[in-house]
Amino acid sequence: MIRRFLPKSLLGQMLLSVALALLLAQVLSGVLLYRAEHRRLESSLISQLAFQLVRDPRVDVRDDPQRGGKRGERRRMRIERALESPQVLGEMSDPDREQALREVLQDQGVEIAELVVLTREVENDRFMRERLRNAPRLYGDRYDPGGQIVLAGLKRNDSDRWMVARAPLPPRNVGAFRGVIFQTLILYIVLVGGLALLLRRISRPLAALTKRVEKFGGVTDGAEPMEPSGPEDTRRLIAAHNAMEARIAGLLDEKDVMLGAIGHDLKTPLAALRVRIESVEDETERLKMAHTIEDITSSLDDILSLARVGRPSDPLERTELSALVASVVEEYEDMGDDVALGETQRVALPVRTTWLRRALRNLIGNALRYGGQARISLTKNGTDAIVRIADTGPGIPDDQIESMLEPFTRGDTSRNRETGGAGLGLTLARAIAEQHGGTLVLANRIGKNGSVGGLVAEIRLPL
Repeated sequence: MIRRFLPKSLLGQMLLSVALALLLAQVLSGVLLYRAEHRRLESSLISQLAFQLVRDPRVDVRDDPQRGGKRGERRRMRIERALESPQVLGEMSDPDREQALREVLQDQGVEIAELVVLTREVENDRFMRERLRNAPRLYGDRYDPGGQIVLAGLKRNDSDRWMVARAPLPPRNVGAFRGVIFQTLILYIVLVGGLALLLRRISRPLAALTKRVEKFGGVTDGAEPMEPSGPEDTRRLIAAHNAMEARIAGLLDEKDVMLGAIGHDLKTPLAALRVRIESVEDETERLKMAHTIEDITSSLDDILSLARVGRPSDPLERTELSALVASVVEEYEDMGDDVALGETQRVALPVRTTWLRRALRNLIGNALRYGGQARISLTKNGTDAIVRIADTGPGIPDDQIESMLEPFTRGDTSRNRETGGAGLGLTLARAIAEQHGGTLVLANRIGKNGSVGGLVAEIRLPL
């Protein structure tokens, strides 16, 4: 499911990988920063509480005019002393802070009888409410009336009273996290943006090379070689492709010349033989010889067509397939063959009519030869136009269907040389379908009693 939303291109996958790696690194950095900030705040909080509990309970603090006091006036500040524990019913102690404070006090030589640390709302603490009411300027800048405080109660071994210290719960430093977010945005803009520009310099020539390879059919059609661009490695790849393309086109041109020469050199003596057999007096022998010559000529035509199907000379023409199929069916009907046209739909596609007509004739001829009849239809399934040719013959064993599409392959005795053909009809039909970006599919028809009721051949052309 997730794969559907993942980018398919090299550029998209590389940028996604870098973006995810950068995001993970920044998240880890943020977590480490949060933990370091948390430890710093906790250490400062514990130090404040320990300082209040260890120092002399009475401390002189000099006021200044801004805090409501007179210059030179001295006010005695006291931490709270109580006969009972500051923890009230329903309040939960903080064991982590309690353990940290205990360790600090023990390091200072304080003998601890009981120790409790807890968090409390300022408005729920009577001592702080009084201080804020009596000296708002002195306490208001440190204690938020709507905030929280951390309260520590200590009872020493040599005392029957509790000493209660208070410290404001420090707020989280959101500025540091804003800095991480800002830093992440800057890194995304600089790193991912710079990488995108670099990858585009690589992916553009590769995309152009991909299109060139997809369109290359063995002929250059006078097109200029691709101009090498991008990094040095990409330039070398494009140059190597240009050289390979030229070699392939040259080899295929030589093959066409050779096939043309072979076809000419073979057809000429075959034509001479066709004339010479007319002098044979035995009509039976003469017909056998004529049939053999025709069979050789037909096989030669199939071989030459199969060799040239990948390098067609005629252009694609937008054609109404239903009209093309109907015209082929009419040819067989005019000859009295049992060929019928069934359901058809209007489908217009750019095709090479000569080649497609050849494929249809091969498939219909096979259906007539092995099944005695052919039923043709043309339908659409949303993505493909499907030309279906069905017969009522013996079909093909399922394990031999793939091999029947290979050149010079014939099936069982019902599909032998005596029935005609060199085993190239299906191969040529498949090659023509693939030339148009489609496929040839063979399947057996299953009758009502579960037996094979014939063969169905489908040419699927993409819409």
